[in-house]
Amino acid sequence: MSQLNTSRREFARGLTFLGAAAWAAPVLAQPGAGGPIDAAVKAAYEKFKDLNEGKNADYIPALAKVPSNYFGIAVVTPQGKAYTAGDIAPTFSIQSISKVFTMALVFQQSGEDTVEDAVGVDATGQVFNSIVAIEQFRGKEMNPLVNPGAIATTGTVKGANADDIWAKILGIHSDFAGRQLSVNQEVYKSESDTNQRNRAISMLMSAYERFPTDPAQAVDLYTRQCSIAVDAKDLGVMAATLANGGKNPVTGKQVVESRHVPRILAVMATAGLYDDSGKWLFHTGLPGKSGVGGGLIAVSPGKFGIGTFSPPLDAAGNSLRGQRAIAAISDALGGNPYASKPL
Repeated sequence: MSQLNTSRREFARGLTFLGAAAWAAPVLAQPGAGGPIDAAVKAAYEKFKDLNEGKNADYIPALAKVPSNYFGIAVVTPQGKAYTAGDIAPTFSIQSISKVFTMALVFQQSGEDTVEDAVGVDATGQVFNSIVAIEQFRGKEMNPLVNPGAIATTGTVKGANADDIWAKILGIHSDFAGRQLSVNQEVYKSESDTNQRNRAISMLMSAYERFPTDPAQAVDLYTRQCSIAVDAKDLGVMAATLANGGKNPVTGKQVVESRHVPRILAVMATAGLYDDSGKWLFHTGLPGKSGVGGGLIAVSPGKFGIGTFSPPLDAAGNSLRGQRAIAAISDALGGNPYASKPL
């Protein structure tokens, strides 16, 4: 516990540093060059590229093998301009960031009340894969961004059969990214071989009637969505789609109705960075979502979306370089949506 507290103190200190990094344009987005965003991205990359803290997630064997020196940043504006630096080409598994977009799918299919009533939108006060929290609340008052709530959310996606449901899940992720995505089969197998706890969670949530589908199917679909392969610029475009009211700024497609976006961002603010969600919001004001594969997204509504990739994680399971870089870029660009000036 003292190590965790130390890590959190270091994180808080780290967020006070400012900085930023440049872009080799994403395949689909118009490249940005020069100006304050470009300068902020370049500065963040240079400042944090040699940060040597944290470690890769190792409870999923495939994640432990990812080079820990990878570090990529992509900032995408609502106009479709993208600014990047570092390792933006390597792909990695999206992991828990996928929870945001499957939640968006359920909002679109069934409405926000379905998630609020069947899953919950409060922080659980427990770790992201807590079984105690399920028992405490009888499967309610979870959150779509922690494992029990995420598995239940995936189990709520409508479709004729498992293949049809999967096509819809992969489809909305691809629409958010602006290109066709696919599954990293090595990660999918590695997670499937080691997801006994999630299987137990799915059975318990099903016992409390929190989703209508077979629990084995729900956890398999959830495992598959976490294994979707993305790169840093994909995450930047996905975040920018949320910053742009649900309309992909690269493809022009309205991926999710704009009326759902405020609720999506609210849930991200509540539980997007595991146990440190409150600390993250306190320091940045940005709705965000991390994944144990090293990805991290953050949204400044109407201004920009940021995606980063850096595998070493802190004790709460969030990318260290990613947090520092996003905080620095947002601070440099005035991205905090809570910041205001007197009239």
